Amino acid sequence: MTDLILLPGLLNDERLWAGQCADLADQARVRVIPTYTHDSIAALAQSVLDQAPPTFALAGLSMGGYVSMEILRRAPERVERVAFVSTTARPDLPEQTERRRVLMEMAASGGFSRILPTVLASMVPPDHAHGPVADLFHAMAESVGVEGFLRQQSAIIGRVDSRPGLAHISCPALVVVGRDDTLTPPDRAEEMADLIPGAKLVRIAACGHLSAIEQPRAVSAALSLWLQG
Repeated sequence: MTDLILLPGLLNDERLWAGQCADLADQARVRVIPTYTHDSIAALAQSVLDQAPPTFALAGLSMGGYVSMEILRRAPERVERVAFVSTTARPDLPEQTERRRVLMEMAASGGFSRILPTVLASMVPPDHAHGPVADLFHAMAESVGVEGFLRQQSAIIGRVDSRPGLAHISCPALVVVGRDDTLTPPDRAEEMADLIPGAKLVRIAACGHLSAIEQPRAVSAALSLWLQG
């Protein structure tokens, strides 16, 4: 049975992937590794490699995708297949970095809970900004906490442009994007799929950035087919 490593995104913990862990349990030994333990993408990638089996399948959502790209740069021979979910290969633009630094300052100054609705609104369409998706996001964010959030944002700000390396990915690759994702929109996923040889692109309807919890069955179905390929 395949070992599958799942990597969450910003302000997410293992609960982001709960649906997929359950749905894919008969196809893979699934493990979620957090992405809030270090303040650089390089350190996070090395941490995953230190914990992972010799070879494994790898899927990352958003920030988890950034870490996945670094893992592929460091140890491509260990990754049997890779799935990029709700992510981009591009680095931050200056204005994105500036917005992150404003949020970091607010969080560090005692305003962490106050910034969470703003962060969530940037990730999901209005119909997912309240209710179960929002409740789970807030619960995960509180678990990650201020220090975890600051480490994650520092890592994201410092990430490199991963586009030049995408053509060198030789394992089976899947790119998944929500049709309503405005944070890493469909054109970013299309760009990645065009650059990765043989990559499959899956677009999910009625779905923003947090696809694994907004449309868990659709994400699980895409990952299931990818694991079988």
